[in-house]
Amino acid sequence: MNDAPARPVRPRDAASLVIHRQRRTHHEVLMGRRGGKARFKPGVWVFPGGGLERADYHARPLRPLDDATAALLAVGRTRRKADALAMAAVREAFEEAGLIYGRPGDIGNVRHVSWREFRRRSLAPDLGALDFLGRAITPTCRPLRYHARFFSIDFAHLEGELGGDGELEDLRWVRIDDTGGLETMVVQDMILATLARRLKGQHAPPQRLFFNWGRRNVVDA
Repeated sequence: MNDAPARPVRPRDAASLVIHRQRRTHHEVLMGRRGGKARFKPGVWVFPGGGLERADYHARPLRPLDDATAALLAVGRTRRKADALAMAAVREAFEEAGLIYGRPGDIGNVRHVSWREFRRRSLAPDLGALDFLGRAITPTCRPLRYHARFFSIDFAHLEGELGGDGELEDLRWVRIDDTGGLETMVVQDMILATLARRLKGQHAPPQRLFFNWGRRNVVDA
């Protein structure tokens, strides 16, 4: 029986923040396991991230994404949406991991509990310092779809205690070159491969991924 929807569901915009740190012999990234009741990929290990929210458009960054990076996010001429996606990644990292990425600044009076905490601490994200790793779209056959963008930042630029709202269980630091048998998606694996090459000083263009029936295709949209 084919469970695919009669008409492809429009993907929801989403963003993730890949937080990395250097150990003496290797690099690590922060990952957590999605809860068993999660609607999308329960039990799978992912980076902190989630859907774009209206408040992400209103929170003011200290510095926007540079034009070259914004052009890679597939948002057409809506430059404001590019910054909102990066802000969403930062907000989700705070909500799901308890870590704040920001520098002294004013994000404005935003009616959102997470952004209010940034304002209370007089912090605003510097989006110009984020590294864009790529984007991926969930297959058309799935009833729940996302168009996810992945950004990265060094842990040294964040503050706070590792914790979060519990949406991601068992938060832990994972070797970038060895996920230790954790159940991950191919998207995560390829984003990690891109980050690993960059941390070694190698050229690694942002990923553009579309997964369809287990086969990877490049998306030019």
